[in-house]
Amino acid sequence: MTTELRRLRNYINGEFRDAADGRTIDVVNPATGEVYATSPLSGPADVDAAMEAAAAAFPAWRDATPAERQKALLKIADAFEERAEELIAAECENTGKPFGLTRTEELPPMVDQIRFFAGAARLLEGRSAGEYMEGMTSIVRREPIGVCAQVAPWNYPMMMAVWKFAPALAAGNTVVLKPSDTTPASTVLIAEIMGTVLPKGVFNVICGDRDTGRAMVEHPVPAMASITGSVRAGMQVAESAAKDVKRVHLELGGKAPVVVFEDVDIEKAVEDISVAGFFNAGQDCTAATRVLVHESIHDEFVAALAKAAAGTRTGAPEDEDALYGPLNNANQLKQVSGFIDRLPAHAKVEAGGHRVGEKGYFYAPTVVSGLKQDDEIIQNEVFGPVITVQSFRDEEQALEYANGVEYALASSVWTKDHARAMRMSKALDFGCVWINTHIPLVAEMPHGGFKKSGYGKDLSAYGFEDYTRIKHVMTSLS
Repeated sequence: MTTELRRLRNYINGEFRDAADGRTIDVVNPATGEVYATSPLSGPADVDAAMEAAAAAFPAWRDATPAERQKALLKIADAFEERAEELIAAECENTGKPFGLTRTEELPPMVDQIRFFAGAARLLEGRSAGEYMEGMTSIVRREPIGVCAQVAPWNYPMMMAVWKFAPALAAGNTVVLKPSDTTPASTVLIAEIMGTVLPKGVFNVICGDRDTGRAMVEHPVPAMASITGSVRAGMQVAESAAKDVKRVHLELGGKAPVVVFEDVDIEKAVEDISVAGFFNAGQDCTAATRVLVHESIHDEFVAALAKAAAGTRTGAPEDEDALYGPLNNANQLKQVSGFIDRLPAHAKVEAGGHRVGEKGYFYAPTVVSGLKQDDEIIQNEVFGPVITVQSFRDEEQALEYANGVEYALASSVWTKDHARAMRMSKALDFGCVWINTHIPLVAEMPHGGFKKSGYGKDLSAYGFEDYTRIKHVMTSLS
């Protein structure tokens, strides 16, 4: 006896559709390793249809008043709350995340972020009108860009969808959004919710693989391409978008340094850092995965961190004691395992370093010490529940190690010395610096990196402005 698989579909111009050629992809629950649904493998015809729908809907949505767009987004936020349990169930089946933490740590911020951008819709700011040439008055208009092609990742499928569509829609753009091929379920449900509020064509979802995303970016209709993903994917998007001078918004990888000085409360710092490193199985571009500890407390800190790792639990969504669930897919499990398998002889696995169970893609909380700055696991993003530890002798060396990678998204400094914290926050070459904490984000503050972590900001008024263009209008007074 077989269980019928759920059939997910694209959402184009206000209706759900299969891929034009009928092709599908199997969708796997990472907690079980079993297929539970099929998703469209969208091709050029599907991309064309979605882009045409978004382009046709753009003039009316662009010309809607900010108050009208705000009202729509507030309704969407309310609908997210009303259908919270459905969204949580879909997301946890997508990702294997714990139900409880998804309910408390992800859904409330998502709703808050939608409401933030609903308010931002009515706060488009520009320079005041002025006479900068005799007999002429100049004004600045902020306008929506047009159709936005957006690609969301598999680590936070729902939240990253919100980070993309909320500012874009608030500014008056229309959207074609593609979820990851491994996590389409919650995004398709979001489309159903959006369809109860928005006019047809304003928000569209197409499912598929990398070729689908590539076709979206290469399509002539979108004026902007936005992606959260790997550095390699971001570079490919930037190269493709350059061919017709599309705007590009990139939130890519991270390798966050966590700089711990000798004056900290070791027990409290370890408690907070371990959670920030292992939460969501370390599948977070800002995760606290690269710890730099002053040499005077290195051994004590490593021992405490290994003990914290041993006491951290990974488990299925219904496991109330689990801090995190499985890695998202078989390829990711292979990647994380490969980093540990290739560790140099001078490295030491202090905790974990192995798969957990034979069902699903669970990996043990892992701590690795004895590493050097040029080691692969220090320089490259693992994207798993793995925390590395290095020692440093002084501020200068701490900064050398911290800044000595190609990523520049997030970082943190742990010290009781205020002046030192200020010096470090100035010198750390990262888009975010936390002091005595790591990983909290708020809708009002920008999130985005430098170097190979990409460019453009998510969240905040800066993220909102990224989805607008500026026009100068000059009029003669005579």
